[in-house]
Amino acid sequence: MTSLRASLPELAELEALLPELPGARTRTLALARHAGQALPIHAIALGPADVTSPALLFVAGVHGLERVGTQVLLSYLRSLRAALGWDELLDQLLRRMRLLFVPLVNPAGMALGLRSNPRGVDLMRNSPVRADERSRWYELHRGQRLSPYLPWYQGTPESGMEVESRALAELVQTELFASRCAIVVDVHSGFLAGDRIWFPYARSRAPLAHTPELFALAELLAHTHEGHVYTFEPQAINYTTHGDLWDYLYDFARERGAGGLLLPLTLELSSYPWYRKNPRQLVHRLGLFHPMKPHRLARVQRRHKTLFDFLARAVFSHERWLPQSAAQRHELERRARERWFGGVGQGAR
Repeated sequence: MTSLRASLPELAELEALLPELPGARTRTLALARHAGQALPIHAIALGPADVTSPALLFVAGVHGLERVGTQVLLSYLRSLRAALGWDELLDQLLRRMRLLFVPLVNPAGMALGLRSNPRGVDLMRNSPVRADERSRWYELHRGQRLSPYLPWYQGTPESGMEVESRALAELVQTELFASRCAIVVDVHSGFLAGDRIWFPYARSRAPLAHTPELFALAELLAHTHEGHVYTFEPQAINYTTHGDLWDYLYDFARERGAGGLLLPLTLELSSYPWYRKNPRQLVHRLGLFHPMKPHRLARVQRRHKTLFDFLARAVFSHERWLPQSAAQRHELERRARERWFGGVGQGAR
């Protein structure tokens, strides 16, 4: 039997990094099993243990074919490993806020070269949430319960959430629900004309309760990094889906009355430039979601560190940019509705 670990250099690199991160708290959230083998889902925490402190969570590897997301986070972790030895500003930041990482949510799926986990379940369609709009027969991408042999399979309601989805959800509940300000960055890749930052809802085209806060964050990014490469928008501008994990966790946090602020973001890396410059990628399944040329992979790994550093500073300094009054929130809501909730976009996750 072929070892799953042998097909997963990303896991080997992650486990080599764990003991080299000064002050990091690491734990195994769950074991992903297939054919008698088990692969760990690792989590890393830097900063105070206080769960009410501000937090930034990085997630990747939800879809096993999208290896580039995990590799982007591994590159960022390597940068942090170096900076933790000398960067006094980083040291001050980590005295008051947490950096959390789950770089490889679906290790068995990645080892097998699947978008789904080994049971055929798309982990990004696996929560109990149902979209407001009814799916048509040909809209499988919105989530389907016909068969695990077709893409975008949600699993069955009776079986509940998969081990991988449940492990990530439990981490978010325990580490982020009580946080004064928590932002999530979930890294994916796919067929887009440019890099996107998506936020809930995926199930509905209606604005979510914290639309003013998200608009304030989008404006902060635009003013801090003029001309940045990202399109910042709600996911449902493009299409709606069933079972979105971040919809589920965002709504669950509000239902629980956790008292904190949870802003889930999905960073969608555009694969279009990779296969436009190297059309041979189109005949390789991995090439549809991952840059095959080493220099392009290195460029992608560098490209998003500025965004990650910006988000860490935004979380650290959240009291300076989040709306404080009803009048501020009303004005931000008005501008957000004008920008985001009047048109139709493109893309796929």
